[in-house]
Amino acid sequence: MSKINSLDFRVSDHKDLIAIERAISELRAGRPVILRAAPGQWRVQGLEAETLVLASSAKLVLSGARLRFLGQNLPHGGSLESAGLAPDHLKNLGISRALIGAPAFVPAEDAEIAALDLAKLALTLPALIMTRDAVSENELACDVDAIAAYRLAQTQKLHIVSRAPVPLEGAMSEFVVFRGGEGLRDQVAVLIGQPDLMQSVAVRLHSACLTGDLFGSLKCDCGDQLRETAKAMAAKQGGIILYLDQEGRGTGIGNKMRAYALQAEGFDTFDADEVLGFEHDERHFAFAARMLTLLGVSRVQLMTNNPSKVEALRTAGLNVTATLAIQGRQTAQNRNYLQTKRDRGGHLLDIEVVGD
Repeated sequence: MSKINSLDFRVSDHKDLIAIERAISELRAGRPVILRAAPGQWRVQGLEAETLVLASSAKLVLSGARLRFLGQNLPHGGSLESAGLAPDHLKNLGISRALIGAPAFVPAEDAEIAALDLAKLALTLPALIMTRDAVSENELACDVDAIAAYRLAQTQKLHIVSRAPVPLEGAMSEFVVFRGGEGLRDQVAVLIGQPDLMQSVAVRLHSACLTGDLFGSLKCDCGDQLRETAKAMAAKQGGIILYLDQEGRGTGIGNKMRAYALQAEGFDTFDADEVLGFEHDERHFAFAARMLTLLGVSRVQLMTNNPSKVEALRTAGLNVTATLAIQGRQTAQNRNYLQTKRDRGGHLLDIEVVGD
């Protein structure tokens, strides 16, 4: 396993963690950052930036998912020397939804894989221009090893910042806000009723879905699952909903809308993410397990249709004593989405197949 994919590394210097947090903000703002990786340094710029600075040593770096869309099998991503290629051509290779086929890329090096991970943490497209040793005094710098350790460090730093009772329709609840987790965002645990935390607790890991949870979108089943979970918990012994800021299966609201635009053109939910350079699910749940541990929960009855969530909690050391399916409505607008989650994502969904 490449060292930048290992969780054995720790951020040994608090300054390293601060540098990653600032680098995330810089990339989100469209500004380049400097990535230190022996034996030299790289200037890293997002391909979606308005102005690209190219040099003879510049490379186009794309994720493994994007390269699959382009017909190449490089699971950890790949790079292409960009000398002689116009910025518009580079953007077409990295972003265009219509482009199929490309020049041959070579497997990404550790520094390039780390840079792609940093782009995902910033919720930007994992498509980059990297230039060797093009260092500016005004650009923020961070280390490859610090990127590798960032997610684990954030999970370890997770802590409760506030909590308060909130009356809900049909139940009392307590909202507990945690700081940490993914990419400088806050996370929320909603304790429905009065669950006995010494027993096996009903739990749902619910990734935020602005369109479904708040506006009742018919394209997904997220809002239904959230509301039905709360009702089921209130009617029994209570439970905990972890409301996680992982919109778009971890890609962010901006990229989720990009994926929706692709779905309107005929791509399914997973293929749309692949066109954008994302894997079928970019979420991480180690920090969710940490939230439960901080609440005093060690045994859970997980309300989910997604086996990967069960595996994630068990890997984190929690005892998943049971799984409880939670079904949403099937609509004409979400039928294909649900079938794709069942057939390609392994979700345990009982879907009636309805003809067009």
